[in-house]
Amino acid sequence: MAEWIGKDRRARRCYGFDEVALVPGRATINPNEVDTSWKLGNKTFEIPIMAAAMDGVVDVKFAIAMGKLGGIAVLNLDGIQTRYENPSLILDKIASANPDEATELVQSVYLEPIKETLIAKRVSEIKAKKIPVFVSCIPQNAEKFHAIAQEAGCDNFIIQSTVATVKHIASEYKVLDLEKLCKKSKIPIIVGNSVTYDVALDLMEIGASALLIGVGPGAACTTRGVLGIGVPQITSTVDSAAARDHFFSRKGKYVPIITDGGMRIGGEICKAFAAGADAVMVGSAFAKSEEAPGRGYHWGMATSNANLPRGTRVKVSTTGTLKEILFGPARADDGSQNLMGALKTSMGSLGAKNIKEMHDVEIIIAPSIQTEGKVFQVGQRVGMGK
Repeated sequence: MAEWIGKDRRARRCYGFDEVALVPGRATINPNEVDTSWKLGNKTFEIPIMAAAMDGVVDVKFAIAMGKLGGIAVLNLDGIQTRYENPSLILDKIASANPDEATELVQSVYLEPIKETLIAKRVSEIKAKKIPVFVSCIPQNAEKFHAIAQEAGCDNFIIQSTVATVKHIASEYKVLDLEKLCKKSKIPIIVGNSVTYDVALDLMEIGASALLIGVGPGAACTTRGVLGIGVPQITSTVDSAAARDHFFSRKGKYVPIITDGGMRIGGEICKAFAAGADAVMVGSAFAKSEEAPGRGYHWGMATSNANLPRGTRVKVSTTGTLKEILFGPARADDGSQNLMGALKTSMGSLGAKNIKEMHDVEIIIAPSIQTEGKVFQVGQRVGMGK
């Protein structure tokens, strides 16, 4: 699979969403009769599309709205919601800042210390509405924040970093013992982000309940430009799904793969499932909703880094309600709304009656799939030409 890139050095060709297409099978299914559900632990969720733990996407109100629609939204415990009693004032400032001052402003507002009382408060506010509570934080805060969130009634805890590994070497601070935390936790722990077969297998071995897959593909993330690291999402999902299946064959434990980032529209979400994802995590698509706290703006989790920001604030605009983005009717022509309708229609067209069968559909390498026959759309910047 690898190609020579110079003397004594080979590199493997990897693929992203724009380079592949899905091939219809020999049967089709009524889209209303396909099953999009997925399992995490002992719970089943009907919507396999999660809202990312980003401050421009999820706050308490958004999490409740998403939960009432049957979906999952992840609250960022390292963010504005746990630093400020009234985060709306801060969000207004970020939304009104001009592009030149946005990054510096984001860096400054995240200097406010996290208040542990607000962690419990935010979890309780979501829990009071009988909505499953998903929260996220970085490894350095995981042990302390996990205890607080679990006590407050959190249902699922996510430990999320730019690159997640079981082995982390550091002398300046105490390293989180991921295996110990996974084993003592009373609630499922999702770990991310990773992109390789070997790391996925390592994280499953130490007890992760699910994995987030993706380094740097997000709309507001600049990790790939700043650090030069990452693997395109089709390849990283396929490799991680292979680790999941190998682990299941050996241990009998199924660890869901959640493709995280890089998906703007329905077709990309469908391709992630075909590559092996059990669920996907999306940021920018939900940042466009009327319910999103970002006021039409979206920024990465690492944008606030004081020394080396690996994200930026991007304008995504507000295009519709959360319900429209999830279930339609779509008011946009580019596939960014009615994501569940797109998934069901794709599954029906492919003859996949559930997510597991989506894992087996044929994928072809098709770099012209986005442009073939679309000259008018591209020229007029409509539909797939946007």
